[in-house]
Amino acid sequence: MSIQKAAVIGSGVMGAGIAAHLANAGLTCLLLDLPPDRLTANEAAAGLMPSSPAVRNRLASDAIARLAKAQPAPLYDAAFASRITPGNLEDDLAKLADVDWIIEVVVERLEVKQSVMARIESVWKPGIVVTTNTSGISIDTIVDGRSEAFRQHFLGTHFFNPPRYMPLLELIPGRDTNPGLVERMKRFAERTLGKGVVVAKDTPNFIANRIGTYGLLATLQEMTAGGYSVEEVDAVTGPAMGRPKSATFRTLDLVGLDTFLHVADNVYLRTESAEEKSVFAVPPFLKEMVARGWTGEKAGQGFYRKTIGPAGKLIVSLDLEKLDYRDAPVGKITSAALDAAKSAKGAGAKLRALLSGQDRYAQLAWNIMKRVWLYSAEKLGEIADTVPDIDRAMKWGFNWELGPFEAWDAAGLPSTVARMEQEGLTIPDWVKGWLEAGHTSFYGRTDAGAPAFVARSGDSAGGGSGVASGDGGVASGGVWAYRELPRDPELISLRELKEQKRVILGNAGASLIDLGDDVACLEFHSPNNAIGADILTMIGQSVDEVRRNYRGLVVANEGRNFCVGANLMLLLMEAQDEAWDEVDRIIRMFQQAMLKLKRLEKPVVAAPHRMTLGGGVEACMPADRVIAAAETYYGLVEAGVGLIPAGGGCKEMALRASVAWHTMNAPELDVQPLLNKAFETIGMAKVSGSAHDAIRLGLLRPDDRVVLQPERRLYEAKTAVLQLDAAGYRKPPEAPRIRVAGAPGRAVLQLGAYTLRQGNYISDHDCKIAGKLAHVLAGGDVPAGTLVSEEYMLDLEREAFLSLCGEPKTQQRMQHMLSTGKPLRN
Repeated sequence: MSIQKAAVIGSGVMGAGIAAHLANAGLTCLLLDLPPDRLTANEAAAGLMPSSPAVRNRLASDAIARLAKAQPAPLYDAAFASRITPGNLEDDLAKLADVDWIIEVVVERLEVKQSVMARIESVWKPGIVVTTNTSGISIDTIVDGRSEAFRQHFLGTHFFNPPRYMPLLELIPGRDTNPGLVERMKRFAERTLGKGVVVAKDTPNFIANRIGTYGLLATLQEMTAGGYSVEEVDAVTGPAMGRPKSATFRTLDLVGLDTFLHVADNVYLRTESAEEKSVFAVPPFLKEMVARGWTGEKAGQGFYRKTIGPAGKLIVSLDLEKLDYRDAPVGKITSAALDAAKSAKGAGAKLRALLSGQDRYAQLAWNIMKRVWLYSAEKLGEIADTVPDIDRAMKWGFNWELGPFEAWDAAGLPSTVARMEQEGLTIPDWVKGWLEAGHTSFYGRTDAGAPAFVARSGDSAGGGSGVASGDGGVASGGVWAYRELPRDPELISLRELKEQKRVILGNAGASLIDLGDDVACLEFHSPNNAIGADILTMIGQSVDEVRRNYRGLVVANEGRNFCVGANLMLLLMEAQDEAWDEVDRIIRMFQQAMLKLKRLEKPVVAAPHRMTLGGGVEACMPADRVIAAAETYYGLVEAGVGLIPAGGGCKEMALRASVAWHTMNAPELDVQPLLNKAFETIGMAKVSGSAHDAIRLGLLRPDDRVVLQPERRLYEAKTAVLQLDAAGYRKPPEAPRIRVAGAPGRAVLQLGAYTLRQGNYISDHDCKIAGKLAHVLAGGDVPAGTLVSEEYMLDLEREAFLSLCGEPKTQQRMQHMLSTGKPLRN
């Protein structure tokens, strides 16, 4: 589907955020709002008239200007704001006829949306896709009165806020929406916008908000019934339950209590079920908080409030009985069940440990989970066609680690249903029938061994391949059986490949996996993917194996983060023991592994994602190409712990400056500005806000690629390897020589650090680190323009690294980072 130009109508927080993300994806975007009805004081002072374009486009122009300052940043790169053009709905209405996609994002009022749709249709041309971004208004009612052709091109697109960061996009077809359009939009949103897409039915709040709001309101009810405090509920409903750290009340504060009330009321007013109304009736204390303006983080107070106490800043919680804030924070909430959940590994194991406890916190978890499970099962078929659609919506839209059906499986479907029945709860007929047929989980395997989920014959396959053979349970509404999970051949799963015994080599820290087509993948899987001896050994073995038997190598993994750097704890222990020979051996081993990777005669493509720090960046730098997830936070951060990059990071940055000099074939070109930028980036331990930002910082190269759908990294990286190989990839016969700035360049860099120190912007120890870094980046004490080898630069790195390791203040920084996760300025 070719969508190059879009228009967003409505420049509020959500509209501007959607426009920003379309710009992130490379689309040009028209952002329209209403023309203001009066001049501002500044406009009047500037002599502008109400008819001036700057005035009439003010709302959209101001929204675009705010994008550069907003946090979290809605744009991958602030320069992408230039892809958004401001306008207004009166003067620029006709321009809608020239776009491929129109997204309406106006206020959540039916009559307003209907009015906007009428205006859109007045200039609309067949072929233009029109969507509404709504969190729950009926899609069909929005286009009442519109032509059939218009309705065929219309559907709902429910982005979650903030659009850049929240993966979920719910597509909601109307009665007349062309089915082919839904499939094309789904593919476009996944591939181009990087979204996790689920197709929802046109019901109140669709999927994620329906289940999520129910779960939050059920939690409030259980809290009130059991007399739990705000902190107690958050201790239970966070990571212990497989939910985000924001748990229940920090989440509500972030969302905004007024927004939450609107979403809850949407179901309350539209449902005909008395039982459902009883849950979606907002508790009085919540209405009172909104009436008082305690709407959450945007108001400075909600269920939590930041305040100042004798010891400094405090975060205190609301006492719901008194509807007043406590004087001091409540102490840490602990119990046997919570401790057991914390000790367990993996979301499923944590949930089982929590639910199997015998204390009041385990009871609270059970009371919440059983209600969410039963509600999800009751709504299957009403709000979504398939079990995976509901699970994915909750994982992508609410950041749950496990969707409700996955969590139910993890807790033990037969045993939990038996417990519910003992408590007198009604189990949906289809769940009972599934168990009676001998099944023990919602997810399983087909007879052919393919991953599958429970589904009713005749239901939408959701892209699947039909109902698998085998016994199905007879439940209400038809025959239920395992249906194979839809497979996208362009989404490669290392976990599934390992289950298929495609591991070529492996140790505790890393594995080499066969991706097919004679391409191998080096996967890190140490704790936090920190680089230690196991990974370095596997890099060497992988290079040897690929050299003999494969066309190329991908460096990628599926961890929470790509790599947080070298094993800092090991380095600190060796430094504190003054085992300098061992530290030297570790750094040499790291450097040699990176050189070996770089000098492999086959193409190497790295595919980082999320946190890629220190040694993680250095593990990508030897690659011929990097295919980075858009949400890659990339930085050589060693200065933050009192060190400099010594796994080739400084050498590679100096080499890039040298290559730029050589490529431009301009002897008069001063390489110093390029080194200055690298010096600042490394010395200030800058971390990119995105992969595009890493290109701006010079940490990624202009020809490295960015992929918005993170699950596609492996496929794109593998494809890049094959393309390089097919193009006749050849490694240059000689290692590159690096033209360095030498002693004069070092002096320039050190002068910059000295100036910062004199201005009290950095500490004495920062200045010492900067001096070592300048020495390495400039190539040491040699004349400007000297050509040096990579090994020479690595020796400089290692010497500076060892020297800094012996500094007490560096060791203090390392210890502080390990203890707190935050840098120390000393």
